Amino acid sequence: MQASRITTIGATTALLLGLTACGGGGGGSEPNAWVLNGGVWPVVEEDLEAWSDENPDQAITVDSFANDVYKERIRTAVGSGEAPTLIAGWTGGTLLEYVEHDYVVDLTDSTEQLRERLIDSVVANGEVDGSIYAVPMNNVQPVVLYVNQAVFDEAGVEVPTDWDELLTAVESLNEAGVHPFALAGGSRWPMLMWASYLTDRIGGPEVFDAVVAGEPDAWSHPAIIEAMEKVQELVEADAFDPGFASVVADQNEDAQMLADGRAAMVLQGSWVYSRMLEDVPDFAASDDFRFTTFPEISGGEGDPANIVGNPANFWSVSADASDEEQQAGIDYLSEHLFNDTSVDAMLETGNIPPLEGLDEKIAETDDEEFLGFAYDAVREAPNFQLSWDQAVDPSQEQVLLENLELVFLGQITPEEFAENMDATQPE
Repeated sequence: MQASRITTIGATTALLLGLTACGGGGGGSEPNAWVLNGGVWPVVEEDLEAWSDENPDQAITVDSFANDVYKERIRTAVGSGEAPTLIAGWTGGTLLEYVEHDYVVDLTDSTEQLRERLIDSVVANGEVDGSIYAVPMNNVQPVVLYVNQAVFDEAGVEVPTDWDELLTAVESLNEAGVHPFALAGGSRWPMLMWASYLTDRIGGPEVFDAVVAGEPDAWSHPAIIEAMEKVQELVEADAFDPGFASVVADQNEDAQMLADGRAAMVLQGSWVYSRMLEDVPDFAASDDFRFTTFPEISGGEGDPANIVGNPANFWSVSADASDEEQQAGIDYLSEHLFNDTSVDAMLETGNIPPLEGLDEKIAETDDEEFLGFAYDAVREAPNFQLSWDQAVDPSQEQVLLENLELVFLGQITPEEFAENMDATQPE
């Protein structure tokens, strides 16, 4: 990963006031960490609490946030010097920015033994210019296609394995009175899963690599144009719930539609599996709850084994924290992260740590089928594309989400999308 394309993190008075109420990092009296709600995050929070119980002199306090709220607040906190000691992130363009502005510390030497236990392709996402500034801290998160098999059986159609079969299934499912796909368009970022898989299947990983590298006109690559055309082809074919623009992901609304039988499929991250175990345990335990890979596209240059998503969430240590706070955070990472208790807890909740040699543990779980499927997908993928909103320069993130939403809503053409995004490429 190469460091480049840096922007300044802005701050607003309202967000700063909100951060003060929650407790910031730099200048604080004790180490702290911010985590997200739901999925595997309670396991992360419990692990931090266990560390604090065992190490009262280095106790780490924890605050939790909904996904979208966290993304807003952490940017402001880091840029204002009020970051928590342990900064949870997705690497990509944001980590590049953190490193260029010296917002985070070098973890290369202090986490060497930890990294020896982890999957190399996941670890690599925390590297900038040969040094480690972030280490994975929770589960691998490939995006998979979830299926309600009962809906397919009732409609008399097979689960699609390629694009032509997908279009046929969309038509048949609509005739059966069910939405082919649920989509949490109100959260915007689930739309990225479609854009990134389609682009990769059509043009291969090199297409988006050029975007991340800041190459001029990279967004105008024919594969991206075609991906946006296919998005609009799906919308016009009524592939998505007509109300998708108001469905949000934070409350798992899209997955709930799958469980209720209102939708036949949903393209979502592996984190949805653990949430469904909690929210709809009967459906999650049934034979109707299935999962598979994103369909192939005939003639496409991308390997059908490629996956997209988040290799994991990552911890970085704030450079604005005091020496004592930094040491507490580093000791937690190097001495406690991915201990046996937390690894077992992740697996028990349907999540896979990015560790080598988990086959036997996975085989002993009640969720062996899904965990084995996701674990093999990660280990065998020729390319694991980080989610676009995390991979791009932070200055592009909101513009990307806004323009992609306009594509889904049919308010701009694929060519206009490319033109608008090319204008954001750093010079």
